[in-house]
Amino acid sequence: MSGEIRLSRRRFLTYAVGAAGALMVGIGSAEAAERPVPLSLLGDAWSQVGPYLRVAQDGRIFIGVRDPDNGEGTATSLARIIAEEMDADWATVVVENLGLGVEAGNGEPKFIYGRQRSGDATSIPAAWADLRQAGALARWLLLQAAARRLGVPAEQLRGESGMAIAADGRRIPYGDLATAAASIDAPTSAPPVKAAERYQLIGQPAGDVDARAVVTGTLRYAADEMIGEPVVAVLARCPYPGGTLDTADRDAASKVQGVFAVVDITPETGQAAGMAVQAPALAVIAADTWAALKGREALKATWKPGATTEPNNGDLEKKAFALFDDDTATPTTVRNDGDIATARKKAARALEATYVQPWMAHATAETPNCLVRLDPDTRITVIAASQSPRQAYTVVQRMTGFRPDQIDIRVPRGGGGFGRRLEQDYIAEAVAVAMAKKPQEIQNRSVRVLWTRDDDLARDFYRPLAVHRLNASLDRKQAIVGWHQRMASPSALVGRATPQDRLWQSELVADALPAGLVPNFRSDYYPLDSLLARGEWRGSPHVTPTFASESFIDELAHSVKANPLDFRLKLLGDARQLPYNGRGGPIDTARLANVLKLAADKLDWSRWLRSENGLGIACAYVFGAYVAHAIEVAPTADGIDIKRVVCVADVGRAINPLGLAAQLEGATLDALSTALNLAITVKDGKVQQVGFKDYPVAATQPMPYEVETVIVPSTVEPTGASVIGVPSAAPALANAVFRATAVRVRRLPLLRELARLR
Repeated sequence: MSGEIRLSRRRFLTYAVGAAGALMVGIGSAEAAERPVPLSLLGDAWSQVGPYLRVAQDGRIFIGVRDPDNGEGTATSLARIIAEEMDADWATVVVENLGLGVEAGNGEPKFIYGRQRSGDATSIPAAWADLRQAGALARWLLLQAAARRLGVPAEQLRGESGMAIAADGRRIPYGDLATAAASIDAPTSAPPVKAAERYQLIGQPAGDVDARAVVTGTLRYAADEMIGEPVVAVLARCPYPGGTLDTADRDAASKVQGVFAVVDITPETGQAAGMAVQAPALAVIAADTWAALKGREALKATWKPGATTEPNNGDLEKKAFALFDDDTATPTTVRNDGDIATARKKAARALEATYVQPWMAHATAETPNCLVRLDPDTRITVIAASQSPRQAYTVVQRMTGFRPDQIDIRVPRGGGGFGRRLEQDYIAEAVAVAMAKKPQEIQNRSVRVLWTRDDDLARDFYRPLAVHRLNASLDRKQAIVGWHQRMASPSALVGRATPQDRLWQSELVADALPAGLVPNFRSDYYPLDSLLARGEWRGSPHVTPTFASESFIDELAHSVKANPLDFRLKLLGDARQLPYNGRGGPIDTARLANVLKLAADKLDWSRWLRSENGLGIACAYVFGAYVAHAIEVAPTADGIDIKRVVCVADVGRAINPLGLAAQLEGATLDALSTALNLAITVKDGKVQQVGFKDYPVAATQPMPYEVETVIVPSTVEPTGASVIGVPSAAPALANAVFRATAVRVRRLPLLRELARLR
């Protein structure tokens, strides 16, 4: 069911939401509340116990999911947390996307569902406590209603598979209790949550709730949504960061059949990166996509670079090398333990290596798009896949000046996020087009802004180019006693109100290993200037540093003729916890050693020395999760065959092991595809790539023949998984390639570099 209604004050059942979004109280008294609620969460029985769930009289349980789902399986996992706590029958659960929940509170927006964001593997750890409480409250209310009907104390009842069950075997379906439960006052304190020993859903595999709709093509993405008969807009954007329009034939575009108008779009000044239109543009508004594209083609727009132009990749790399070699350069020191210089003087052996990784685009399967319906002076509706609907609200409110109750943000499932949909530029574009003066015949029609693939690659928020130079000192016992890491990169935090001395945070993690394992450790960050838009990318800021450090550890092991697995385990040392100020800490070295050993065992690491194929291994600690990849490759005449990949992850308690395995497999393949072939390059001030022909996301070949995932059983509180499979995959691949070919690849993309070096 789609659409929504606004609840009247009399009919809405009161509830309260804690600061973090927890459902704090229940139902029973009518109180002022005027807010949009999806129709499927209402029904006829008025048995709603909050924004997260409703129990219908027919037994169905509708669960609202607050965080966006861009393929991470968020909708399934979050709903199962609630369903578990209320002892629901999963077969009767219907999951509904809530969209953005915002209302006015003392003149300020009040976000009634709390935090709403996906990305950085944050949805599950952020929702875990909130949603358990919501489900426990529902179970408590239903058992109270059952106790009154059966005439027994509620403590003698239990919930099971959507029923309240008494000690004597009598049972009542939740649907029969829903209305009575809705009349019971909420408890004065939060009901206890279930003991893990009673879990029936958490820890059991479940298919994605959207899977059937996805594979049958019935799932509605943002581009499928309609409000009336939308007009379609495609934009011709300036390809030069900081550039301007030179010439354009607006008349020719306007004469294309189906084109209604050409409007100028000008970026706002003074806005944070990602919160406004990126570039000057001309929007061609037409009756359909084909006419809009033909109109854009007819514009024959030409553009001028700004006073400063974006440097070519090679020039940016040279700048990084120059900074490393300049003793007068003043980097930001991220961490400094012990005395690097003294360790280097006393070292029995020293090694240095430089690793280069290019600019990266997100290339989500579904390109950015946004549908806007603007009713001047009264209301705006925005439909777009976003990983941060609250930021989308901020942009829409700023541009329109509307009150919270005049703004409706709907967030359908997205076709991939990976950090791209944390930016709001495409939403700002659509609002700007909707607000532009247009011919009367289309002035009151909704407008859909579509990005083509070349639009997407030319104007992404890229993962920055990164250059790492690592230097290590080893003593006579082959132990690493000194580690100096220098990194040069354009920070993704520039333009986002981050202090200059904290810009490294988008590119480095101060406590990332081997920090804490090496007595003398130093990490320095050298910022590079760039005009390209930068943003979060899947697994950042762990991705590029892990490729460098895990490749370098392999080089160190080789230099002392050590088995790289044994060398890593020796470096981790005795089981202990290392301080970690980032999200997810501290680091438990035993858990990291465990995933390493499991990955090695699954790949039969005992063959490492004698195998004709190359075996490589790498590990990472990412946002509270412990991950290792072990990879086997065989050399071929023109490259490599990836024979087998094993990914082992310890994410704490796995909510949905099937969904977690899918995330690990997807992240592994994404990471390998990126490492093998992909690079964004800049020439003459603009991005060169225009499509998959020159940004070749990997197809069947040369991807692995087999990917196996192993999930470590755990009772620790869960963390997210959508990004954790990325950082250790590329270094494990490079380490396997070295073992198979004797060629050490220190520059990505790997296949191009391997061909150059062989």
